[in-house]
Amino acid sequence: MLAEQHRTPSSAEAWRDRDLAVLWHPCTQMSEHPDTLPLLPIERGEGPWLIGRDGRRYLDAVSSWWVNLFGHAEPRIGAAIAAQATTLQHVILAGCSHAPAVELAERLLAIAPREPSRPPLSKVFYADNGSAGVEVALKMAFHWFRNRGEPRRTKFVALEGGYHGETLGALAVGDVPLYRRVYAPLLCEALFTPSPDAYLARDGQSAADHAEDAADALARLLDHHAGEVCAMILEPRVQCAGGMRMHNPVYLKRVRELCDVHGIFLIADEIAVGFGRTGTMFACEQAGIAPDLLCLSKGLTGGSLPLAAVLATQELYDGFLDTSREKAFLHSHSYTGNPLACAAALATLDIFASDDVVERNRGTAAKMASLAAPLAAHRHVADVRQAGMIVAFELARDGNRATPFDAAARVGLHAYRAALDRGVLLRPLGDVLYWMPPYTIDDDALALMAETTSAVIDIATEQASCG
Repeated sequence: MLAEQHRTPSSAEAWRDRDLAVLWHPCTQMSEHPDTLPLLPIERGEGPWLIGRDGRRYLDAVSSWWVNLFGHAEPRIGAAIAAQATTLQHVILAGCSHAPAVELAERLLAIAPREPSRPPLSKVFYADNGSAGVEVALKMAFHWFRNRGEPRRTKFVALEGGYHGETLGALAVGDVPLYRRVYAPLLCEALFTPSPDAYLARDGQSAADHAEDAADALARLLDHHAGEVCAMILEPRVQCAGGMRMHNPVYLKRVRELCDVHGIFLIADEIAVGFGRTGTMFACEQAGIAPDLLCLSKGLTGGSLPLAAVLATQELYDGFLDTSREKAFLHSHSYTGNPLACAAALATLDIFASDDVVERNRGTAAKMASLAAPLAAHRHVADVRQAGMIVAFELARDGNRATPFDAAARVGLHAYRAALDRGVLLRPLGDVLYWMPPYTIDDDALALMAETTSAVIDIATEQASCG
């Protein structure tokens, strides 16, 4: 009887029923399942494609929440995980060590962003996911100042419209109201500074000039809170969950200078933008800067297993060395430095080395730019922007940024459903559609992605206008 109850359903519809009987899905208003928001029972993945239990194929245009770099079921990553599983699946990393964790740390530090005049990042602390990695970085920055007798430095500075995860510490330095508003009473205090988002530039103002204005505002904020701030956190080049907002690299250079002037740590959240996504291995490289703390996750394992790494400077590490355990960094996760995940990450770095991924991405990004360009003339597209392998389309009434669609129009939802009907998984951010595909996407799939986007903008905006 028990075996009969757990037999795999034979149809996609039966699987949906079984799912909704037991699962609570993330980032979802569950009352919208199954009617308003289609649930896709996925059987397997092949390259940039997801294959449903009903045999339908869906182009994964968003890399399954931005993690899948080299396509689904990448054999080299799978082989590395399988080989590691026959040797050591897990061991406590407190007091123990193992080769995959050490080798991965060595290789991450070797490729991390550098500045000629600044000591390099030299230590790696592992966590389980991106949000947990941000928690690690925030706690390190605060604790370092406490250890040296500066208890007034309790505040963090973050960008308006930024996002760093949904655990309480990460949420405190995020500024996306949909995620933050309900939990605001639980959050520690953060100071938010104007975003360098080029979309916010005044008419006729360049992205670089707007970035300079935002940096000037940051300078005034830090002057006003002198001696109170321990760190600034930002997403270099692209504020992803905030709507794929993109800024000129000059802002990063100014931020680095201001952090140095005020003696605070710079935390670079490259969880989504790292590993070749924006045109360089790490987005910080486009400004020629290095952070004091670098948060990595998502693409770190090529989309196979959860893992995060926080890279820190030697100075920061040394601030925790003492005879007192209270001055030690006691943060821990049960699966810290999991050997299987580390093996997957090592295989991912091997692919970067053997396939010249970043250079190949530049060619793919150029094709994406060419395919996206015609959509800039669409009467409901207010902006088309790109950073490497990320392209975003801002939808607004009559293409006017001053007249966005009403939230109740659900333009993004209409676009999402219409794209699924055409075999493409586009998961919008409000009224922003975006492309963030696996790096291995081919020309035919790129063309499908572009054709589908053009069609669904027509469908979604027409439905919104009629409504």
